Amino acid sequence: MPMFPLNQIKTPCFVVDLGLIRRNLAILDDVQKRSGARILLAQKAFSMFGIYPLLATVLKGTCASSPNEARLGREFFPGEVHAFAAAYSEQDLRELLAVCDHIVFNSFSQWKRFQALREAAAGRVEFGLRVNPEHSEADVPIYDPCAPGSRLGIRRCDFEGEDLSGVSGLHFHTLCEKNSDSLARTLNAFESKFGDLIPRMKWINFGGGHHITRPDYDRELLCRLITDFRKRYPVDVYLEPGEAVALNTGFLVGTVLDVVRNGMEIAILDTSAAAHMPDVLEMPYRPNVIGAGTPGEKPFSYRLAGASCLAGDVIGDYSFDEPLRPGDRIVFTDMAHYTMVKTNTFNGLPLPSIATWEPETGRLTTLCEFGYQDFKGRLS
Repeated sequence: MPMFPLNQIKTPCFVVDLGLIRRNLAILDDVQKRSGARILLAQKAFSMFGIYPLLATVLKGTCASSPNEARLGREFFPGEVHAFAAAYSEQDLRELLAVCDHIVFNSFSQWKRFQALREAAAGRVEFGLRVNPEHSEADVPIYDPCAPGSRLGIRRCDFEGEDLSGVSGLHFHTLCEKNSDSLARTLNAFESKFGDLIPRMKWINFGGGHHITRPDYDRELLCRLITDFRKRYPVDVYLEPGEAVALNTGFLVGTVLDVVRNGMEIAILDTSAAAHMPDVLEMPYRPNVIGAGTPGEKPFSYRLAGASCLAGDVIGDYSFDEPLRPGDRIVFTDMAHYTMVKTNTFNGLPLPSIATWEPETGRLTTLCEFGYQDFKGRLS
């Protein structure tokens, strides 16, 4: 079980281990120093602003997908603020121009449409274009930004006849939870299609999806790819991982509310897949539970399910050394990235509170709790 005291936690609750965060930061810092790359936090994956000061000791800034994320980065995270979205409204772009250092466009139509706004911010904001290398690495189609028919990135054939005045960088993104061999193949595709444009740029953004802090990740290859690229081209290189920053650092603690039987033992929790970890249903995947095994591996098998009215609010099937009873705590692992930012209040279920665990002092700190007003405030 984790070191933090489960009996002190009001569930459901996300708990982020600051010691594990520091471990990931040390890895990312080493990559920056060895490669010369600048690593940003992708807030779409992890927006726990209460620990931004800690992250900012290593990371160079944040990247955002909306004005709200950009404002959060500017307000709480010293350093650069980058933004990319598939399309901008005029209002969104005006808000982004007020807080961002880099803004990346997804099409030449928007690049031209907002020329006057861009030119008014020239010298204060740098602008780039997202390109589509037409090279896929993602295993799941919904997470493949380069799939046929993708709306993300500009293909090389669409650059013909376009004026690149004012473009200071190019951005590509093909990866999702990938090792550095996937980046090597992507770079080959990127250079083969856009290599003639790179010398005209100040920076190239290699996007996210780099699983840098995973134990089997080949960081030697990553650093070599970046250093070799920077030798070929005199540009700054950005990486924008989100998942790698918080990978294997967070837990979601829930409580067994009841155990029912319908052909199997079903433990109903105060933690819901639909409301608290929707990727379990969307990906789908089966999260790990501390102390649990696969069905039949241990003496007592259960289906873990949420308390919502959704019939499919099922987290997965597990086995335990002892029978589960109401009041028992269930601890799901690797719940910091994406899960925390995707929670919702379906059925009026309470959002999990957010806490940190400091192993050096043995202190559990609750940063935020949610209640009725958070549910009500989203509605009218």
